[in-house]
Amino acid sequence: MKTLFLLRHAKSSWDDPELKDFERPLSERGTADVPVMANRLLQRHQSVACIISSPAIRAKTTAKLFAKHIKFPFDELISNPELYFAGSSMFLKAASQVDEHCDSAMLVGHNPAITEFVNELANTDIDNIPTCGLIEVSLPVENWSDIQLGEATLVDFDYPKKKT
Repeated sequence: MKTLFLLRHAKSSWDDPELKDFERPLSERGTADVPVMANRLLQRHQSVACIISSPAIRAKTTAKLFAKHIKFPFDELISNPELYFAGSSMFLKAASQVDEHCDSAMLVGHNPAITEFVNELANTDIDNIPTCGLIEVSLPVENWSDIQLGEATLVDFDYPKKKT
């Protein structure tokens, strides 16, 4: 069994209309939401063995802040350009290429792809994963390369404004 976490980047700032989409930073709220979600993951006694992020500033910053709060080594963060404006198929590809030594992995990316991917992966009907939303799915595979759409089980769906 493998565990896959899907984290949508935290709330980004639109303060500078001159910035390209790729360069948008996190807003104050986004920066505040990441430790909340990281702490919720830790409270559930979960750990992440691998973090792979879109290289967009808002996603990369979300991944770095999350890593800091769960004490994941910064030098082990992986950037995958295919997760920026990716479709569901690119998330599947990224997940299928996770190092086999990792029993759990986290992909940090963007909507709508992240919502589409979890719906296809776990046969769910989630309307929208909010910013900094965190999904946990269980995969009935021994090897990441064996991931198939429709075979995962949704374990948890959490987001900053969810009542706990």
